[in-house]
Amino acid sequence: MFRYSVFYPGGDDDAFDHEYYRDVHIPLAEGIWNPVAVEVDRGVDGPYVAVAHFTFASHEALTAALAGEGTARIRADIPNYTAIAAIRQVSEIVSR
Repeated sequence: MFRYSVFYPGGDDDAFDHEYYRDVHIPLAEGIWNPVAVEVDRGVDGPYVAVAHFTFASHEALTAALAGEGTARIRADIPNYTAIAAIRQVSEIVSR
Protein backbone atom coordinates (compact mmCIF):
# COMPACT_ATOMS: atom_id res chain seq x y z
CA MET A 1 0.00 0.00 0.00
CA PHE A 2 1.12 3.53 -0.81
CA ARG A 3 -0.08 6.85 0.52
CA TYR A 4 -0.20 10.26 -1.10
CA SER A 5 -0.35 12.92 1.62
CA VAL A 6 -1.04 16.62 1.16
CA PHE A 7 -0.01 18.88 4.06
CA TYR A 8 -1.17 22.51 4.37
CA PRO A 9 1.14 24.47 6.69
CA GLY A 10 -0.48 27.10 8.83
CA GLY A 11 0.49 30.71 9.32
CA ASP A 12 -0.91 33.92 10.72
CA ASP A 13 -2.71 35.04 7.56
CA ASP A 14 -3.48 31.73 5.86
CA ALA A 15 -7.17 31.15 5.25
CA PHE A 16 -8.45 27.61 4.78
CA ASP A 17 -12.11 26.69 4.15
CA HIS A 18 -12.34 23.34 5.93
CA GLU A 19 -15.98 22.77 5.04
CA TYR A 20 -15.37 23.27 1.31
CA TYR A 21 -12.29 21.08 1.49
CA ARG A 22 -14.20 18.27 3.23
CA ASP A 23 -17.49 18.54 1.34
CA VAL A 24 -16.37 19.45 -2.20
CA HIS A 25 -12.64 19.11 -2.85
CA ILE A 26 -12.00 15.75 -1.17
CA PRO A 27 -15.01 14.06 -2.86
CA LEU A 28 -13.79 15.48 -6.20
CA ALA A 29 -10.32 13.98 -5.68
CA GLU A 30 -11.77 10.71 -4.41
CA GLY A 31 -14.04 10.38 -7.43
CA ILE A 32 -11.24 11.07 -9.91
CA TRP A 33 -8.40 9.13 -8.27
CA ASN A 34 -10.44 6.24 -6.80
CA PRO A 35 -8.12 5.53 -3.85
CA VAL A 36 -8.60 2.58 -1.49
CA ALA A 37 -9.10 4.96 1.45
CA VAL A 38 -9.07 8.66 2.29
CA GLU A 39 -8.46 10.36 5.62
CA VAL A 40 -8.68 14.10 6.27
CA ASP A 41 -7.21 15.77 9.35
CA ARG A 42 -8.08 19.23 10.62
CA GLY A 43 -5.06 20.57 12.48
CA VAL A 44 -5.68 21.48 16.10
CA ASP A 45 -2.16 21.82 17.49
CA GLY A 46 0.82 21.63 15.20
CA PRO A 47 2.28 23.08 12.03
CA TYR A 48 -0.53 22.07 9.63
CA VAL A 49 -4.06 23.44 9.32
CA ALA A 50 -5.12 20.39 7.31
CA VAL A 51 -3.74 17.12 5.95
CA ALA A 52 -5.28 14.68 3.49
CA HIS A 53 -4.09 11.09 3.07
CA PHE A 54 -5.04 9.10 -0.03
CA THR A 55 -4.20 5.39 0.16
CA PHE A 56 -3.64 3.33 -2.98
CA ALA A 57 -3.18 -0.42 -3.45
CA SER A 58 0.14 0.00 -5.24
CA HIS A 59 2.70 2.57 -6.29
CA GLU A 60 1.57 2.02 -9.89
CA ALA A 61 -2.05 2.85 -8.97
CA LEU A 62 -0.95 6.02 -7.18
CA THR A 63 1.28 7.11 -10.05
CA ALA A 64 -1.46 6.44 -12.60
CA ALA A 65 -3.99 8.43 -10.55
CA LEU A 66 -1.72 11.46 -10.25
CA ALA A 67 -0.80 11.31 -13.94
CA GLY A 68 -4.44 11.12 -15.05
CA GLU A 69 -6.25 13.94 -16.82
CA GLY A 70 -8.52 14.52 -13.82
CA THR A 71 -5.64 15.73 -11.67
CA ALA A 72 -5.77 19.07 -13.51
CA ARG A 73 -9.39 19.48 -12.34
CA ILE A 74 -8.37 18.73 -8.77
CA ARG A 75 -5.53 21.27 -8.86
CA ALA A 76 -7.77 23.89 -10.49
CA ASP A 77 -10.15 23.60 -7.51
CA ILE A 78 -7.50 24.47 -4.89
CA PRO A 79 -8.04 28.29 -5.00
CA ASN A 80 -11.65 27.67 -3.93
CA TYR A 81 -10.53 26.74 -0.40
CA THR A 82 -7.01 28.15 0.15
CA ALA A 83 -3.98 29.99 -1.17
CA ILE A 84 -1.62 27.96 1.04
CA ALA A 85 1.15 26.18 -0.86
CA ALA A 86 0.80 22.49 -0.02
CA ILE A 87 3.58 20.07 0.81
CA ARG A 88 3.10 16.69 -0.85
CA GLN A 89 4.59 13.34 0.08
CA VAL A 90 4.40 9.78 -1.27
CA SER A 91 4.97 7.05 1.33
CA GLU A 92 5.00 3.30 1.40
CA ILE A 93 2.89 1.99 4.26
CA VAL A 94 5.09 -0.49 6.11
CA SER A 95 3.00 -1.11 9.23
CA ARG A 96 -0.54 -0.78 10.52
